Amino acid sequence: MRRVVLKLSGEALASSASDETIDASVVDFLATELAYSVEAGGLELAVVVGGGNIWRGATGAMAGMNRANSDLMGMLGTVINALALQDAIENHGRPCRVMSAIAMNQVAEPYIRRRAVRHLEKGRVVIFAAGMGNPYFTTDTPAAQRAAEIEADIVLKGTHGGVDGVYSADPRKDPTATKYSELSFDEVLAKDLRVMDLTAITFCKDNNLPLRVFDLMAPGNLRRALAGEAVGTLVK
Repeated sequence: MRRVVLKLSGEALASSASDETIDASVVDFLATELAYSVEAGGLELAVVVGGGNIWRGATGAMAGMNRANSDLMGMLGTVINALALQDAIENHGRPCRVMSAIAMNQVAEPYIRRRAVRHLEKGRVVIFAAGMGNPYFTTDTPAAQRAAEIEADIVLKGTHGGVDGVYSADPRKDPTATKYSELSFDEVLAKDLRVMDLTAITFCKDNNLPLRVFDLMAPGNLRRALAGEAVGTLVK
């Protein structure tokens, strides 16, 4: 793989042992893996990070908030996560840029496709924040869209709940669930497997963009996935 987009959920950055919104040790663990992989493999790496550890737009909407306003709050949460991850990556000696789909020039660069590609070509990690700048989308969709725009080879979707790929059912609830090593997008859609949101899956399918789903937090898994090894489940 030459160029990769890694999708991280905001919840992956939170602490499972306390009520911390952002766990510095988790962020440092991820930054260590990312910096090592870029340095070791000459990889061009972009990251899309969610904001669910801070605010989820759908949750606010269900509580009676205006959906567009609630989603905007969630987008701002992704910027906070992106800045935390940027700082940790730079602490490990790897230059990193945050590019936001919402203009905030004192905090992050505006998202410009050509500039993002140039950063990647210069060996910088690029973190895409604020989704697509539009409400009514999860951060899965901008991960797929940004990957297509920068001509990435694959989207890596890191999970954090201990599930190491795509299964026929939730393995935490159904011990008979079967893990798939490889699936087609048509199979994912036909079986209604919740790999990513439906819009993102359809986008990947239409643009021939492969997707790998793997357990982000298992020791060594992130490095292996970034090295192109067959961890988790490949959807193509």
